[in-house]
Amino acid sequence: MTERALAAEGAPPRPEQGAPERMSWESRQRRFITLYLPLSCFIFILLFPFYWMTVTAFKPNAELMDFKNHNPFWISSPTLDHVYHLLFNTAYPSWFVTTMGVAVGSTFLSLFASTLAAYAIQRLRFKGSHYVGLAIYLAYLVPPSILFIPLATMVVQLGLFDTPFALILVYPTFLVPFCTWLLIGYFKSIPFELEECALIDGATRLQIFRRITLPLAVPGLISAGIFSFTLSWNEFIYALAFIQSSEKKTVPVAILTELVTGDVYQWGALMAGALLGSLPVALVYSFFVDYYVASLTGAVKE
Repeated sequence: MTERALAAEGAPPRPEQGAPERMSWESRQRRFITLYLPLSCFIFILLFPFYWMTVTAFKPNAELMDFKNHNPFWISSPTLDHVYHLLFNTAYPSWFVTTMGVAVGSTFLSLFASTLAAYAIQRLRFKGSHYVGLAIYLAYLVPPSILFIPLATMVVQLGLFDTPFALILVYPTFLVPFCTWLLIGYFKSIPFELEECALIDGATRLQIFRRITLPLAVPGLISAGIFSFTLSWNEFIYALAFIQSSEKKTVPVAILTELVTGDVYQWGALMAGALLGSLPVALVYSFFVDYYVASLTGAVKE
């Protein structure tokens, strides 16, 4: 039957043979423009600084200073001189160990305090708990420059100036408020019926907190831990003010103050120090992100 006969009988015309292919091509083109192209630009913007650090860290000084004869985005003759100078001619291993100790210590201290505070605010149901949680979060919004003077006075009076313990005690001032606010949301998502059943069975608050609440709040603890570790590792203002000895400095402060002499910048060593200093944070993210997703999907099943 012809198209004219079908139209006369009221039947809809048959689609053209190339219509599905044309629609598929248009959908792929639209998906590329709206998804893959912006995503590629976003990934490029994020990863290019790391690529530039890597290229600069393994370039010899002759290539770093001569862009006319050498491609600035590629390495012609890779070298490990900058890494060797950083590891063996400077106190970088000491800076790295100090930064790791400060980050781990302040993270555990902040998580301990934040977990207890968040559980008390969300679960103990005392009067005004909502306003206490809001006040703790507002403390996170206070700029570090305002807290600098009173914190410096306390650090000097405690005899902790120019020691890593000063940073371990100072960093929780901006880590605990945010972590507490974050954990309050995770504790709120845990059903009250679980704790009420445990109370009926004779469990104490400490047993409920340790055996029921904490296992279910593992994703929140991991999120707060990643946040605390990252901020402690990259913090600059307090580390610059409270640490004066060269061998006790943290990586972010040391690579800027010790590898720059006057107007001479040791670009190779600077980029090598920044690259090696970013690896622990990247490893923490890559390791705990999988565990974080597994905890989200497995907490309810257990």
